[in-house]
Amino acid sequence: MRGLSTDRWRLLFVLGLAVAVGVFTATVPLLRDWFDLRVYYGTVNTWVHHGGRIYDYRVPGTTYGFTYPPFAALGMLPMALVGLRTAIVAGLLLNLAALAAVVWILVGPALRRYGWFGFVVAGCLLALLEPVRDTFSFGQVNLLLLALVLCDARLLSTGRGRWAGVGIGLAAAVKLTPALFIGLLLLAGRRRAAALATAVAAAATALAAWAAPDASRFYWTEALWDTARVGRLDYVSNQSLQGVLARLAAPGEPNRAAWATACLLVLCVWAWRTSRALADEDWTAAFALTGLAACLVSPITWVHHLVWLLPSFAVLLHRGWPRVAGALYAVLCSSVVWLWFDDASGLDGFLGSNTYTWITLGLLLWLPAGQPRVARPLLSRRARTTPPAPRPAAPAIPAASGQPDASSGASGTDGAAGPAARTARVSRSVPTGLTCPAAAKPQSSSERASSYTVNPPPA
Repeated sequence: MRGLSTDRWRLLFVLGLAVAVGVFTATVPLLRDWFDLRVYYGTVNTWVHHGGRIYDYRVPGTTYGFTYPPFAALGMLPMALVGLRTAIVAGLLLNLAALAAVVWILVGPALRRYGWFGFVVAGCLLALLEPVRDTFSFGQVNLLLLALVLCDARLLSTGRGRWAGVGIGLAAAVKLTPALFIGLLLLAGRRRAAALATAVAAAATALAAWAAPDASRFYWTEALWDTARVGRLDYVSNQSLQGVLARLAAPGEPNRAAWATACLLVLCVWAWRTSRALADEDWTAAFALTGLAACLVSPITWVHHLVWLLPSFAVLLHRGWPRVAGALYAVLCSSVVWLWFDDASGLDGFLGSNTYTWITLGLLLWLPAGQPRVARPLLSRRARTTPPAPRPAAPAIPAASGQPDASSGASGTDGAAGPAARTARVSRSVPTGLTCPAAAKPQSSSERASSYTVNPPPA
């Protein structure tokens, strides 16, 4: 590390790393050409400037249109005031800011010792992660929603929970999946925060209903239940439990009873493991487990939705499992599921095409949670106005005649007061720990770029 000891060499290293990451993301996986952002942009422009309806818009040459609740369209209205290129730049900057916030909340204290160098290196490494790079190249909103939810986690863990719930409520109003975090607040006994999150989500939904009543009526009565509007359930990018069952049943429909049963089991495991984490005030693990469960039970979890796994990496690294975190990181960079883009049949297809689902399920089952109080991560520390008072040490007891001197024991130089001194130590929270691309990817061709393609796969 001596070569990186000076700012000059660090700057050169970071520039080289950034160039390598940029070349890789621009050539190997193929950029998605901000397809989802184009959907948002076309929707709000048609709505504002041409009197069109939100859910009638389709990207020219495709069957894909707007799929989020009406409040999301309301929040994207500023795009109607600018051109497409400006909207793309704004989307990139917002995602960069959201990623920086996520990194700061999850691993900021651990990276702070390395200064700007640590944050830039962490950002470059995260840029290689398929869910993150797809979020950027699609122009998606997942990182923004994750940042909103983690802001609430930060507020709750530091004892400043007066406004906790606002972020979760806004995220749930934009996409339904983050609503599971309201369940987390209820499990934690944070009724005020849960009520605030529910009220914010309801108020945002009501505002959208006032601004676009026809669109709201259509969404909540028809579009919400029509998964075909989003894409095929058996498409390999769908890494949810429903996606696994759909690929098994293809070309038929997945069994809804089997899916409901699987979701119920996942939610039971989530409630049990999250309760254990919350009992020890391990907010990082609790939020990580909730993100994992949300990805599994959602009917459709595209690969870029898996940014909700990022808190799990922070937990793994904090608990001293860097090899596990590194192995999972390498797999999530590899785009391995796309090897089964054309055919997910057989045992290899069942195992390989659902690789990201198995990772998510494995983390839900085995992610370290319920940490000892002396090893809580950053999001588990409560704000205290005064430090807890140490218990008084027991008085020294003189050794009886003929007995060995108590000060000669293993307690060190403190003698008889050693055991009492040890009990007087105050637990200190340890900050969270910090959080390989393969050969050419099967999805590198334009027709395999994502579930949102110019020539979508047949329904």
